[in-house]
Amino acid sequence: MEITITDPAAAKISEKTKDCNGYLKLKYDTEGCGCAVDGVAVLWFEPELEDDDIAVETNAQTIYVEKAKTVFFDEKMKLDFSQTSNWFQLSSSQQTLNGHMSLIVKKAD
Repeated sequence: MEITITDPAAAKISEKTKDCNGYLKLKYDTEGCGCAVDGVAVLWFEPELEDDDIAVETNAQTIYVEKAKTVFFDEKMKLDFSQTSNWFQLSSSQQTLNGHMSLIVKKAD
């Protein structure tokens, strides 16, 4: 899997996580979607990694993805940030995986 992070997205991630320690994760969230194959791509910044998280090196920083959920993502993707809509956008040459994605920052308890 290959993820390119645009400069606006990298700047926004840095801004939102500057005082936090943790890991940037691309998750496939299925909560409230009905079943495990219905879900949406989301960005989380969490203090801990899970045992099944795998590292995906990008041009800007490492993103972690749950190994079993990689099937829901395309091989080459771009993570961008729109200043006008104030949303992150995850896309590939085939599709937009999530055009209205926020970054959820979870802090350690």
